[in-house]
Amino acid sequence: MDPNSNNVGNGQGEQITGFAQKQNVSNDQIRRLGEKVEKANLPQDLRERLIERVQRLALLRVSAGFLSSTYIIEYETTASYIHWMVNLPWARETTDTLDLIQAKTILDQNHYGLTSIKDRILEYLASIILRMKQGKKMSEMRAPILCLVGLAGTGKTTLASSIAEALSRRFERIPFGGMGDARALRGQSRAFADAEPGYIVKKLVHAQAKNAVILLDELDRVSQDARSDIMGVLVELLDPEQNRAFTDHYIDYPFDLSEVLFVTTANNTTNIATAVLDRLEIIQMPSYTDAEKIVISKDYLFKKIRLEAGLSETQLIIDEGVWPGIIRPLGFDSGIRSLKHTIEGICRKTARLIVEGKAQSVHVTSENVKEFLPSY
Repeated sequence: MDPNSNNVGNGQGEQITGFAQKQNVSNDQIRRLGEKVEKANLPQDLRERLIERVQRLALLRVSAGFLSSTYIIEYETTASYIHWMVNLPWARETTDTLDLIQAKTILDQNHYGLTSIKDRILEYLASIILRMKQGKKMSEMRAPILCLVGLAGTGKTTLASSIAEALSRRFERIPFGGMGDARALRGQSRAFADAEPGYIVKKLVHAQAKNAVILLDELDRVSQDARSDIMGVLVELLDPEQNRAFTDHYIDYPFDLSEVLFVTTANNTTNIATAVLDRLEIIQMPSYTDAEKIVISKDYLFKKIRLEAGLSETQLIIDEGVWPGIIRPLGFDSGIRSLKHTIEGICRKTARLIVEGKAQSVHVTSENVKEFLPSY
């Protein structure tokens, strides 16, 4: 008898056991996919379609083998597709807050000045709130799409976020700057190996609510080569008659976007197609005056940035007479973005001095401001 026969037998037994374990794992993976579909809140015809796809996958495993490249690729494709489908908020939505007084409070807390802009937004929200109290849905309102137009740093994005906060809705942002392909919005067909959904589906999955507020940011900055295709998708997105059955190329099944509240921004309207402009209500954002910037700096930005830098109120103090130079270190700027960066620089330099043990607190005055702001 071969003295190594037992070892050979043991090796074969281990191989058979390992093979069986992998086969069981494969069975479990398919079963879990089916359970995901069964448990998800999906339209009935879509559920049936996904179950058929899982059944085809099981047949492929039997015919081609669970270790074959054909089965592995098909499994990964199917699992990815089912993941997106079951996580789309087909029926999930958040409860709206229908309180105009609270909405005004939120706008005032988040934005100084801009009285005329906030009035127009409150009028817009009032119309939405009134119709909702009457039992109407967004899809029945035909509310215009707001388009906040202004120079960089004038508060367009934060205003859109405040609208979502006022309604207690989830907020998502889609950047259009440099977008060079309409498939970024509408997705790519699953026939391609690297296919994936577009921004709209991705943001809805992330929001987990079909009534999210979605900001379409900087519509005027799309790539010139893809401008016509992207504007064509926007016409469908912003039209209540068409977006009830928006079809992403990857998902390949209509999704109702009529409950989504779209808000848009642009630096100017020159590069926005006329068909898109017809669906927008333009709100022109004004530039901030120096007096407004000083208030925004002291009462809004400085307190927030100082806290983010880990500094207490007593660890960094800035004299009143220094603020006019802080808000305009390099000349006029219509927005507050560069102002924010300037204050962040002062806070970071203060934090370093404290961490290095060179100071316990810092008092910025006209005499030492150049140490913290070289361009002063």
